[in-house]
Amino acid sequence: MKKKNLNKWVRFRIIVVGACFCLMLIVLVGRSVQLQVFDGVRLAQKASDQYKKSNTQTPRRGTIYDRNYKELAVSVDVDSICAYPTRIESKNKTARALAKILKTSQKRLLKKIDSSKSFVWIKRHARPTKVSKIKALKLKGIDFIKESRRFYPNKSLAAQVIGFTGTDGCGLEGLEYACESMLKGETTTQTVLKDALGHIFSASKDNDIDRDGYNVVLTIDKNIQYIVENALSEGVKTANAKSGIAVVVAPKTGEILAVANVPTYNPNIFRESEPHIWRNRAFSDSLEPGSTFKTFTAAAAIEARACTPNTIFYCENGAYRIGRNTIHDVHQFGWLSLQQIVKVSSNIGAAKVGEKIGAEHFHKIIKDFGFGEKTGITTPGEAEGTLISYRKWSDIDAASISFGQGVSVSALQLAMALSAIANDGILMKPLLTRKITDASGKVIRRFKPTCVRRVVSEDTSDTVTRILKTVITEGGTGVKASLPEYSVAGKTGTAQKANPKARGYLKGKYISSFVGFAPAEDPAIVVVVLIDEPEKESYGGIVAAPVFQKITRETLQYMKVLPQRELMVLNQTRKAG
Repeated sequence: MKKKNLNKWVRFRIIVVGACFCLMLIVLVGRSVQLQVFDGVRLAQKASDQYKKSNTQTPRRGTIYDRNYKELAVSVDVDSICAYPTRIESKNKTARALAKILKTSQKRLLKKIDSSKSFVWIKRHARPTKVSKIKALKLKGIDFIKESRRFYPNKSLAAQVIGFTGTDGCGLEGLEYACESMLKGETTTQTVLKDALGHIFSASKDNDIDRDGYNVVLTIDKNIQYIVENALSEGVKTANAKSGIAVVVAPKTGEILAVANVPTYNPNIFRESEPHIWRNRAFSDSLEPGSTFKTFTAAAAIEARACTPNTIFYCENGAYRIGRNTIHDVHQFGWLSLQQIVKVSSNIGAAKVGEKIGAEHFHKIIKDFGFGEKTGITTPGEAEGTLISYRKWSDIDAASISFGQGVSVSALQLAMALSAIANDGILMKPLLTRKITDASGKVIRRFKPTCVRRVVSEDTSDTVTRILKTVITEGGTGVKASLPEYSVAGKTGTAQKANPKARGYLKGKYISSFVGFAPAEDPAIVVVVLIDEPEKESYGGIVAAPVFQKITRETLQYMKVLPQRELMVLNQTRKAG
């Protein structure tokens, strides 16, 4: 090849190589610009995701205690079973082994572990016996994570009051739901750095908040709660009734000592019960009070000075016509005093007392007792009941309300209103929570008794108490509520159930009730008992009064309240000394 041609070929090769290098350089620069400028943020985040992880630490949920610091709801550590599908060798074999122990569908488990996900839950909050069996199998790709689970050591005790939490630990019913913000604590997030092998070499908190849930101390007394639930369950069974409600209140402070609902359920396995049983009917349901409402009719009459306990009314021998309606009494009565009207529970007498008070004045006083409005209790779903304006009352409405029909109340409202009579005429706000404490026991917040208002004078409450004491004596409707050890003041009630789907009442369906307090002279407790749809007997004095008697006797003995005779001896000794 000639020298001239050789030089041309060399120059050509140099140009081609140079062009290739330039092209490569352009591509590299372009790619660098793309990675650094256009994709920089995305790639930086992707790299960070590979070595930087955020771990969320769920705080321990606070404990719910009774007034004496007995545990009602606690948090315990349990194992949850999980799987890493990509690590599982034989998925069919693994699914079969798990299904056999967990007593669940093999097909459903196989679908879970045969997914493309890197992590799946197999069983949250598994039972220890099942966890032990699965651990013994040493299945590859199956792991166990410690989680906190809510546990109720007393099973069904006060279940409707306490409520329960879901699998994620959040409150779903009762106080678990109402006090969620206090019980759940503050979640912390921790950022960790991992090397290529997944080992953590650095960690830092994203925030300084690290707090377990606060504890809630209730006014409920575990022992009184047991007494009430036992007596109510026995009463419902004896009457072959549909259900029952009972409430015990300390009248001077408004503290709720016990709330019982029958039937009840076990919040540890709440899914095995019907949802309607979860509801705290003592707070959420309203019903016509029946003759127990005559207590407040009498109080209104005396406070309004419309009559005295000795003022007499003609009770029409058992039938009293108002317009096109006729009011009936169980027995035929002629002339009765206000005191006798309450004692023998005359509907006609109560209607005539209501007429004498006057609609406006009567409405004001029973409204002051708290009827027709919520009490403000710190639980969800409280009923406000029904009390229509006196301006809308017809003559028969005014008469019916006087003996507890045409008005609806909750068991809690009834208990608090009666507590006002027992507390010298002062209405207290119901108190269910005593204090909030932190994990170390330090008091974060304390709840004190709150006076709502004075409803009636002290003289009126004393007079009504004397009237209610006669209900328990011979000839009264509440003899079965009497206690030889203590003086009792109370009132029976037998209310026909209103038809929820139409006007009128359900035939043969009643709510039997008894409300009262003891000792009558210095009340320590107010007790309300409601038995829904008893079959054997319907009268409150027969069905509910014995339940009241059992609750009151055992509760006063537990509270170490001196019986009348011992108290009299003690007072005489003090005077002699």
